[in-house]
Amino acid sequence: MLYYAVVFLIIAVVAALFGFTGIAASAVGIAKILFFVFLLLFVVSLIVGLMRRK
Repeated sequence: MLYYAVVFLIIAVVAALFGFTGIAASAVGIAKILFFVFLLLFVVSLIVGLMRRK
């Protein structure tokens, strides 16, 4: 999931360089959502992994 967030961020940068601001804004929004979903899933899996060790 982090990979897709980085891909959308790169797409946004390239689109912004060529002047496609609408596409760039959409790609940045998608990248932000994917990044926060990744963080949420990472924290949940970290907590679950720590609970299983006990």
